[in-house]
Amino acid sequence: MRCVRSLALLLVAVGSVSRLMAEAPMQVIAYVFPQDRVLQPGEIAAKKVTRINYAFANLKDGHVVEGFVHDTENFAALRALKKENPGLTVLVSVGGWTWSGRFSDMALTKASRKVFLDSAVAFVEKHQLDGLDIDWEYPGLVGNGNKFRATDKQNYTLLLKELRTRFDVEGKRLHRHLVTSIAVGGGGDFVEHTEMGEVQKYVDTVNLMSYDYYSPGGDKTTGNHAPLFVDPADPKKVSADDSVKTYLAAGVPKSKIVLGVPFYGKAWSQVGAAENGLFQPGKAAKEVFLNYGYIAENMMGKGFVRHWDDAAKAPYLYNAEKKLFVSYEDAESLAVKTKYVRSQGLAGVMFWEYTGDPNGVLLNAIDAGLGLGAQETSK
Repeated sequence: MRCVRSLALLLVAVGSVSRLMAEAPMQVIAYVFPQDRVLQPGEIAAKKVTRINYAFANLKDGHVVEGFVHDTENFAALRALKKENPGLTVLVSVGGWTWSGRFSDMALTKASRKVFLDSAVAFVEKHQLDGLDIDWEYPGLVGNGNKFRATDKQNYTLLLKELRTRFDVEGKRLHRHLVTSIAVGGGGDFVEHTEMGEVQKYVDTVNLMSYDYYSPGGDKTTGNHAPLFVDPADPKKVSADDSVKTYLAAGVPKSKIVLGVPFYGKAWSQVGAAENGLFQPGKAAKEVFLNYGYIAENMMGKGFVRHWDDAAKAPYLYNAEKKLFVSYEDAESLAVKTKYVRSQGLAGVMFWEYTGDPNGVLLNAIDAGLGLGAQETSK
């Protein structure tokens, strides 16, 4: 009888843990990139996001420094959003594509990393932030013409381990948890040049940049720049699902993987009409990078026909007269992606970046799939 009772208690305990895990709130992480302007009241829908990663802080002589002239005002504006959403956390993201050139030097030695850690703590305290996001693009790789070293692989791990240790100490002093997160590349190269199974121990989330799989600058063939699944016709055989599987295989738990989605599209010109332009030769359009707001206002229904790649679960536009092809994200593809995130047990969704969706169409689609209302319904 004792064994039966113990087994029953164990099953109840396991069931309770499972329910808690199932009820863990989904992360909706917004990268906000205002650059040299002040965020306006009402611009951010605070109740539809769980975390804001403010982009970007820069590195100077190994120190974290403000990147733009209105950063202090903008941090204050973002902190004020906690009145609407008390659970909101506000982080600063350091680096990005343009400002990752100094990471390798900063992470090189314990002494140089300490300079960074001291400045990171001071920066977080100065702006009353909830943590730090490391967006190093990329350890061990050239990225945007950056200095890199083979030892970046180990130094990346050490940097994040020491940051977590330091933030644990400072968190006790401040009586709050300080978040650490990383933005990681969608390709296998990032995994090959890092120790993700070890790295994941020191971060709250791994923000997977599962977009830019096709880009007009480097790809002479059109393609879906943010496909959820692989289209058999895709010459590169790329997808967000494959990236997730790569990170899982590298030792990152699904509970820490946040699926990245783009609030922008990519455009090719001189694209032939076969397959409505998909997987066809083309050149970079005059305007390569297009925010979703621009696409919706200036392209949809104005000479551009929307098509749906059902295998990839991705939309695209084609203008036969202008021979222009645009790969982008929309509400339908996001509905499929949020369902995927929930079914796979991932941590949530992050997006780059907030101002690309001025009318809230894409954020509303994410909220419909992962927001508080959706989570209550799924219980």
